[in-house]
Amino acid sequence: MLSVLGQFENAPATGPGETNMPVRPVPDPTNTVALPPLPGQSLPRAGSTPRAGSTLAQHPFLYYGEGNNVLYVVNHGKVAWTYAFPRGGEIDDAWMLSNGHIVCTTMKHCYEVTPDKRIVWSYDCPAGTEIHALQPVGLDQVMVVENGLPPHLYVLNKRDNSKAVQHELPAISATDPKTVHTQFRNCRVTGQGTYLLPFLKEGRIVEYDKNWNEIWTVKAEGPWSAVRLKNGNTLVPGDNHAYVHEIDPQGKIIWAIEKNDLPGIELRVVQTANRLDNGNTVFCNRGGSSTNRFNIVQIIEVTPDKKVVWAVRDWNALGSATGIQLLDQSGMPEISGDLQR
Repeated sequence: MLSVLGQFENAPATGPGETNMPVRPVPDPTNTVALPPLPGQSLPRAGSTPRAGSTLAQHPFLYYGEGNNVLYVVNHGKVAWTYAFPRGGEIDDAWMLSNGHIVCTTMKHCYEVTPDKRIVWSYDCPAGTEIHALQPVGLDQVMVVENGLPPHLYVLNKRDNSKAVQHELPAISATDPKTVHTQFRNCRVTGQGTYLLPFLKEGRIVEYDKNWNEIWTVKAEGPWSAVRLKNGNTLVPGDNHAYVHEIDPQGKIIWAIEKNDLPGIELRVVQTANRLDNGNTVFCNRGGSSTNRFNIVQIIEVTPDKKVVWAVRDWNALGSATGIQLLDQSGMPEISGDLQR
């Protein structure tokens, strides 16, 4: 993925279908209260105060968050590229592909954006439906889960949006439109070709095989996403329960970050997590409606023994944190299971 980052360096300021960058709250520059330095952040010089955030240079990455309809590409320690979508909905899933294109969902629409800011594919949700889960399947197809009455999983052919795969999904209600929004968030196609679906409101995760037989299930509080790891376990973030759990095939939690496990870092809303090549885990921490939003650390990387080795709190550069794709990891994003995200 590092080889495609150069494509973002000479992008136009605004794409043909792009809107202006949204106005969002940023820290008050006159506030002289110094926050403590975070891991990965240099200590302040004598007589100066620590910067309110940590270095952006630890990894190049794609970043997005609810409440701020902007895709960010960060490289060499700075925001190198952005794309702003119209207000409304929320960016809950996004992937940079090996050709540099980015596919994403904004809840009511799905898009593929090129580094030079052209929209080369789109899909509009039918009335009464929402998409919060999207994953590339090769360069020519996309898996989406469409919340609705009833919800469905589709694999779409991008050339014409025909459905190569389609399955109706179970739901709490067949008639109540108020239940649609909380049905599903990030669902995944695994490296084995199975489908891993976290039922957000129902508090369970279900895995289906290619013939749509249920082959694994586990209970989990508020599972916002579910990632099948290469060791066979499943990584699950708990949304406003503010945890990250690694669950083995028997349903046992074998590793966990809980709400109060990281001294000096308040976990609020944890929606996505990535397992890195080196065994570390990176996860996003969305501030939600916190009154001390700018104290919230947006990105956190921990070792297997829960030592924080990187943390980002930079509300001037970035908006709220829902998801991140690190671009210095091995694997092809469009090959299911190659990335642990």
